[in-house]
Amino acid sequence: MEKVNDICIQVKEASVRFNIASEKVNNLKEYAIKLFKRELMFKEFYALKDVSLTVRKGESWALVGPNGAGKSTLLKLICRILSPYKGSVWVKGSIAPMIELGAGFDPNLTAGENIFINGAILGHSKQFMKEHFDEIVEFAEVSNFLGMPIKNYSSGMRARLGFAIATVVKPDILVVDEVLAVGDSAFQNKCMNRMKEMLSGGTTLLFVSHSNDTVRKMCKNAIWLDHGQVKMTGTANEVCDAYEKSQKSK
Repeated sequence: MEKVNDICIQVKEASVRFNIASEKVNNLKEYAIKLFKRELMFKEFYALKDVSLTVRKGESWALVGPNGAGKSTLLKLICRILSPYKGSVWVKGSIAPMIELGAGFDPNLTAGENIFINGAILGHSKQFMKEHFDEIVEFAEVSNFLGMPIKNYSSGMRARLGFAIATVVKPDILVVDEVLAVGDSAFQNKCMNRMKEMLSGGTTLLFVSHSNDTVRKMCKNAIWLDHGQVKMTGTANEVCDAYEKSQKSK
C-alpha cells in the first residue's frame, strides 16, 4: 500500500464478516451442546464489504447512512478494535476514540477515579492526568459530582466526561461516533467549538452523526455507507444532499 506523507488513514477494499447463528439458542448450555454436536448452523453477514477510504492529515470526514449501515464498524476498523476479514487498513498517528458511550469507565468507581483510569487507557501518565484533572472536570461540568459512581451518571454526563478526557490533548486523529447526541445543545456547541479548534491545529476528524446539519457544520468531506458498502464519497454538502434525497424518496 502506498504511504504518501500526508495520508493518515487508508482503508483499501476492506470487508468485515461475522457469523450469525441461523437458529435461536435459549441459553449457553444449549449453545455449547449444539456446537459440540455440530448441529449449530451459521450464516455469513458482511458488516462491511469492499470499503475503501483515504483520509489526509487535517481533513474532516463524516460517515453518514442509516442505522446498521456499517459506520461504527468502519470506525472500529480504523481504531484497531476490529481486524478486516479481507482488505487492509493503515493508520498513522495517535487516535482518541469516542465510539461507545461509557467505554473505558468502571461504573462502580467515582468520576474522579475514572478520569485516571480512562487517561491510562489513552496512554497518559498519572502525573499528566493530575496536571489536567481540573481542566477535565471544568470542561465536563461535573465538579459537584466527582464522588458519585459513574453508574449514577446520566448518559449526557458520561458523554461530557468521556469527551473532556479524550480531548485533553490534541490527538492526531479524533473519532466521534454519535455520542454527543445525548448532550444538551449548549454542551454540543461547546464540543463542536473544541473540535473546530483541534481541526485548525491539524487534528484529523472522523465524525458520525444522524444530524446532517451538524455534519455540514463540522465536516468538509463525507462517505455514505449503506448495507456495509460505499454508496458515495464527496464533499459533505454533496453527500448529505444525495442522502437526504434518497431518504425522502422512501
